[in-house]
Amino acid sequence: MSSAPIIEIKNLSAAYDGRTVLHDVNLNLYKHDFLGIIGPNGGGKTTLIKCILGLLKPTGGEIIFHPAHAPMSIGYLPQYNSIDRKFPITVEEVILSGLSSQKSLTSRFTAEHRTKAKAVIARMGLEGMEHRPIGALSGGQMQRALLGRAIISDPEVVILDEPSTYIDKRFEARLYELLTEINKECAIILVSHDIGTILQQVKSVACVNETLDYHPSTECVTGEWLERNFNCPIELLGHGTLPHRILGEHRHGNGCCCHQSKEAGKPNS
Repeated sequence: MSSAPIIEIKNLSAAYDGRTVLHDVNLNLYKHDFLGIIGPNGGGKTTLIKCILGLLKPTGGEIIFHPAHAPMSIGYLPQYNSIDRKFPITVEEVILSGLSSQKSLTSRFTAEHRTKAKAVIARMGLEGMEHRPIGALSGGQMQRALLGRAIISDPEVVILDEPSTYIDKRFEARLYELLTEINKECAIILVSHDIGTILQQVKSVACVNETLDYHPSTECVTGEWLERNFNCPIELLGHGTLPHRILGEHRHGNGCCCHQSKEAGKPNS
């Protein structure tokens, strides 16, 4: 891990309609971090992401991007249900739209842009679908197109909001393979309600529930920690074809509360 963060969040507060949603949030993000953000519904996960993206102005605290003299490139994969599948746009156009900031509103995409889009299309496994309208795509194909849009600009950070929603477990495995590859190039922030999957895939985890509680390693996440942050009992079970971590009895030692874990390679009910 780099010694200097690329994003510093200090004492952040944010509000909607005069109601404080987040307060006293502190977080550092480093160059090759793979941060999972979990938390109960209404706890402020989306609010935090909107603040990082500049879509919502904090009511207190600050977000510092490094280097401060240049705007940070951030790729964003929104929630699936925020996409209008009836919008008349093709796979290639979706992916190219990730380069819109690199041209004027009236100019066309260059041959270089299209060559780059072709390489991203191949990386996402969407060859032959370049001219297919997004309304004709499956859930997994749509997510790959949106992920392609998020990475085509070679961002320093990629933010994914519930990326496994509406896709089957077979493609979910491929999605996380892609994210592992992308993480070699940039930092990733992954927001998800799927705690079991997140604990397998990410390097660090933060629970957002009005404030933020951070663990630098998933190996130090205990059932008690989850229950305390979610304000209700949490049980993690494996499901589908992916192995999932099951939280077992934890031990205290060397200042860290770590759990014993086992991997479940078969579906659990």
